[in-house]
Amino acid sequence: STRKKGKASEHKDQLSRLKDKDPEFYKFLEENDRTLLNFDASDSSDEEDGLHIPPDTLEEASDEDEEERETVKRKRVHFIPVSLKMVEEWKKAAERRLTPKLFHEITQAFKASVATTRGDNGGADPSKFQITDAAVFNALVSFCVRDLFHCLQKLLLLKPPKTKQKMVLPSTSPLWSKLRLDIKAYLSCTIQLLSCLTEASVGAAVLQHVSSIVPYYLSFPKQCRALLKQAINLWSTGEETVRVLAFLVLNKICRYKKEVYLSPLLKQMYIAFVKNSRFTSPNVLPMINFMQRTLTEMYALDTHTSYQHAFIYIRQLAIHLRSAMTIKKKENFQSVYNWQYIHCLYFWCRVLSTIYPSEVMEPLIYPLTQVIIGCIKLVPTARFYPLRMHCIRALTLLSENTRTFIPVLPFILEVFQQVDFNKKPGRISAKPINFAVILKLSNANLQEKAFRDGLIEQLYDLMLEYLHCQAYSIGFPELVLPTVIQLKSFLKECKIANYCKPIRQLLEKLQENSAYIASRRQKATFGVASRESVEQWEKQVKEEGTPLTKYYTQWKKLREKEIQLEISGKERLEDLNFPEIKRKKQDESKEEDKKEFKDLFELDSDSDEENVGFPIKGKAKAKQASDDSSEASSKDYGEDDDEEEGKYEIEEDEEELEDDSDSDEESKEAARVSQGSQKQRSCTRGMSRSDLEQLAQGEEDVVEDLAFSDDD
Repeated sequence: STRKKGKASEHKDQLSRLKDKDPEFYKFLEENDRTLLNFDASDSSDEEDGLHIPPDTLEEASDEDEEERETVKRKRVHFIPVSLKMVEEWKKAAERRLTPKLFHEITQAFKASVATTRGDNGGADPSKFQITDAAVFNALVSFCVRDLFHCLQKLLLLKPPKTKQKMVLPSTSPLWSKLRLDIKAYLSCTIQLLSCLTEASVGAAVLQHVSSIVPYYLSFPKQCRALLKQAINLWSTGEETVRVLAFLVLNKICRYKKEVYLSPLLKQMYIAFVKNSRFTSPNVLPMINFMQRTLTEMYALDTHTSYQHAFIYIRQLAIHLRSAMTIKKKENFQSVYNWQYIHCLYFWCRVLSTIYPSEVMEPLIYPLTQVIIGCIKLVPTARFYPLRMHCIRALTLLSENTRTFIPVLPFILEVFQQVDFNKKPGRISAKPINFAVILKLSNANLQEKAFRDGLIEQLYDLMLEYLHCQAYSIGFPELVLPTVIQLKSFLKECKIANYCKPIRQLLEKLQENSAYIASRRQKATFGVASRESVEQWEKQVKEEGTPLTKYYTQWKKLREKEIQLEISGKERLEDLNFPEIKRKKQDESKEEDKKEFKDLFELDSDSDEENVGFPIKGKAKAKQASDDSSEASSKDYGEDDDEEEGKYEIEEDEEELEDDSDSDEESKEAARVSQGSQKQRSCTRGMSRSDLEQLAQGEEDVVEDLAFSDDD
């Protein structure tokens, strides 16, 4: 080009001028670099020009370029649709004799089937096959999951492992290099398939297949990490069967490659557990318990690794508690008083209980106990009794399994001093309170009869569970003495028979067990200082059984049956279509009552005057309040409906409701027979109180006469 030539001639002129300006340097160039001075316009390089002119013939491509060209070619090639006949042929050929070429074909088809589940064309490197029919997809995936790797195992000629603890990796096979890339692609596709599946039964089948081919995953670290990530997700969020199978995969990988995968896996599983235990309900609780038990098994694989994790996470719980104790703000209390925190406390108690005896983990028992006790003491009010119960259960578990004395009883007995069980309940409760799935009670709950009923049951259970694991202790009579005094005091003060009965029963069992231990102890020939003799004595007593342990085993069986009946009862109730009770305004309900059930309404109100001494309207209000409160208590446990509290005794109210239902027919007859007395009653509002009482007595006589007429 002219621009190029212009630049070259300009440069030549500069060199010629150099002769005049710097003769010495020009002489040096003449001697050393003559070619530079004999510069010509045609010598200018192509680099000066911005355009690239490709050569006529391309150089020969390397292997990498060849692979790239193949993928480009494949993109242009039309996809081969897979039919059921092709799948059957592959299956028969693989059963006869699997070859690397055939395995490659099947892997490519499997890749295409997985691509359909993701809703794309397989990404950057699509398969040459195409799956369009659901039946073909099912047949192909079913063949790969069930039979393909049995055939591959024969092809690789792997030696069986010498022991169960050892695993023979397929990478030791001489044919591994030929099959490696296809196996790698297949394993990646299987992980993708797991992430896409929504049907639990299919997911379970694929996970069983994955569990059987774990050695292949262990040969590819990248694929193995991807599998662990997916398995953790399924373990923490999947359906029940899927969760179990996902755990088996995780456990299998960690047992064989502990040093590589265990530590990061424990961290990820713990995070997933905490993340998925934020909300607790009767349906979710079994899943949370499953995660706790299975994660505990993972921590039991290696105590040294587990100690490092446990130390960090227990310390983290302690830091949260310390900030709540020092700052004393609502958000700090909430960081401790929540489900995640409580489930974590219980989880670490379970871990230390399972791994015991272990010299490595034992030092963590004391700090964990201190954190739980601190959690109980943080807000020791009646509203947080359910949370206290959870903490007491965690301490009982830890104390029983690690044979460590933890003073749990004071936290149980404290409740007897704080709650007045003789106080008349302010509300009627629609259903019992399930302490297992709540952390706190509302002010409305605290007024209910169900709260005290449930509390007595919980205290009974907790004392029995804790004391049965101390029942064979040589110091049982001394340990239980404060409890005996407290229970006797409660029985003296409590006037409600339903509450006294279980507590009296427990007291008798404790006294019986104390007497048994004391009588056995008197025959002992060793001193208190002889620890070995004491342990031997306790072991013998435990084997023989004590009155309390025998009673506990019977009680436990009955309790489990009760729980099963409750669950089955709930299921039966769900099947029944009960009519919905709609809330009405107070005035509306009054009017309807007066219109439809005028006689019944007035009969009830008159007969009630003896006890209450209110105007006739009062009964309607009391009824309305009871309806409102029963409905309010069936709401979530966070609402306080204090303004709707009724001031009446529930026991009496329940009887009245029963009487109403039984005497419904009688009252209708009474309406027909005594029409004259109706007119008299219709103007009762203007009457004095003494007239009302007199009228009420007359009413009862009418009902008695009706009863006689029925018999006749």
